Amino acid sequence: MFSKEKTIHAYTVEKCNQCNLERKRKFKEGDFLFAETSKCDSCNGMTIIERIFGETIEK
Repeated sequence: MFSKEKTIHAYTVEKCNQCNLERKRKFKEGDFLFAETSKCDSCNGMTIIERIFGETIEK
């Protein structure tokens, strides 16, 4: 009877191989698992995409 509108937001989790720092950011077109993305802000190691997931938000 009362249906709520649902929106799904996609996120990417990047993890550094050296210091294990994890960072969550919005998904970008072209992201895929285990891709090297950038240098770590903490230790200058390389970060890889570890997870891609969606969160559902009800309005």
